[in-house]
Amino acid sequence: MYNVLEAENVCKSYLNKRALQGANLTIQQGKILGLLGPNGSGKTTFLKIAAGILHPSSGKLLIDGQEPGVYTKSIVSYLPDTEYLFKWMKIKDAVQYFKDFYTDFDEKKAFALLEFMKLDANSSVKSLSKGMKEKLKLTLVLSRKAKLYILDEPLGGVDPTAREKILDAIINNFSEDSSMIITTHLVNDIERIFDDVAFISDGEIVLQGNAEELRLNKNKSIDELYREVFQ
Repeated sequence: MYNVLEAENVCKSYLNKRALQGANLTIQQGKILGLLGPNGSGKTTFLKIAAGILHPSSGKLLIDGQEPGVYTKSIVSYLPDTEYLFKWMKIKDAVQYFKDFYTDFDEKKAFALLEFMKLDANSSVKSLSKGMKEKLKLTLVLSRKAKLYILDEPLGGVDPTAREKILDAIINNFSEDSSMIITTHLVNDIERIFDDVAFISDGEIVLQGNAEELRLNKNKSIDELYREVFQ
């Protein structure tokens, strides 16, 4: 079991603001890690550095032993919390877009996931509800054969029924050969799938560990622990 991601004293500054202040974090192969914290805590900044979109101001972050770049982008499948699909697309166009863009994209798996999510390949992207768009974006991200999946708020603005579908899709399509990092504010809904958790506050990891061990040691759920840390 090796570390797919290793972050050591990662800092990121924007002009006079420090978004990350010496963040240290490791993610082992085969593990799903929840990166938890309030708005403005540095979660998305950390994910963007891991995805190769931002560069750290200082410190070191390695994915599969290498700094973020061309190679790491080929093994990282990233679901941002922003819109990135074109409105003119139909769902099948979005699938083709990912197939053209990523050599590890599994088209057969994508269409199987669309069926599971009850999404019509001929539907236009602009006609989809927020929940349906989230299911589509997750389908595209999970259809890559990546070593690291990064999901930024995959349940954001999604109704409870869609949440269950999304969680089932994550669980059913997760391979022990890969790893996953997820951010969410809906800790109670998703904590059951976490192997490990890390709490981030003001750009620093303030608590991390195995999710089940933390529950036993603290005699609290991860959701209760989250509320205690960030109250």
